[in-house]
Amino acid sequence: MNAAVLDLPKIEGSAERNGSLADFIWFRTGGPAEWLAKPRDVADLSGFLRALDPAVPVMPVGVGSNLIVRDGGVPGIVVRLPKSFSAVTVEPGNRVRAGAGAMGITVASKARDAGIAGLEFLRGIPGTTGGAVRMNAGAYGRDVSDILVEAVLVLRDGTIETWPAARFGYTYRHSETPEGAVVVEALFEGVAGDPRAIGAEMDRIAEEREASQPLRSRTGGSTFKNPPGTKAWKLIDEAGCRGLCVGDAQVSEKHCNFLLNLGNASAADIEALGEEVRRRVREASGVSLEWEIQRVGRFAGDSGRQNVGVEQGNA
Repeated sequence: MNAAVLDLPKIEGSAERNGSLADFIWFRTGGPAEWLAKPRDVADLSGFLRALDPAVPVMPVGVGSNLIVRDGGVPGIVVRLPKSFSAVTVEPGNRVRAGAGAMGITVASKARDAGIAGLEFLRGIPGTTGGAVRMNAGAYGRDVSDILVEAVLVLRDGTIETWPAARFGYTYRHSETPEGAVVVEALFEGVAGDPRAIGAEMDRIAEEREASQPLRSRTGGSTFKNPPGTKAWKLIDEAGCRGLCVGDAQVSEKHCNFLLNLGNASAADIEALGEEVRRRVREASGVSLEWEIQRVGRFAGDSGRQNVGVEQGNA
């Protein structure tokens, strides 16, 4: 991706030059990572970041369920945590400790089995724990900020810190997680509950998602944040955007706050469609929709290592 090859420090896991991101992010499109790094464990990640040139950008990525990777790819280092970061354990006090690579459904299921209520909404979040902590993910009336006790981060300089929930400065779908920091673990707290009732609520969430969202499609999840007092999908529908296409990118007809890759859409097509939706909604209602999907990397044809994007996260 760059004429000069980045000289990487030692990593005990793996590092792949021009590592494909389109192989696993949900949209299945976009450019590669300059380097795709998979650390073996927290100590490996810490040592790697400590030795890495401070000028090199670092971006954590989980399963890419809420991400547009631009066609020019992502400069610097993309960190993807392997399965060794996915352990989930139950602790006293109705608490659940989850590695950042653990999926929301895994965390919710572990809590259910232990009779811990309040984490059911994680069943409706298709990303990893790390991404959920970073972006204050939420669904069905609850957010991560409601249940987080603390989280462990590896900062860009390799320092390992444990942050209480209040330090993240949570707002709607946003936190003050430092740029280049990687969330590696989270501690959640719920309340005692009946596993049968918890399971029934998780089943309800699953059924509602299946009925209302295009889960079998190449998508990036919820595209725009809900403006105060209304729903983004409603404004999009009222602006006549349901089914709107740019190239092979389409506004879902099933849920019009979802954008789809019908098969051969470029990241540029998807982002252009989103901007057209924003334009039409603004003209129709006066509301400027804010992106919830994170758009990262460079546009095709851009050069240089400087990262071009909006928000970064390990969703």
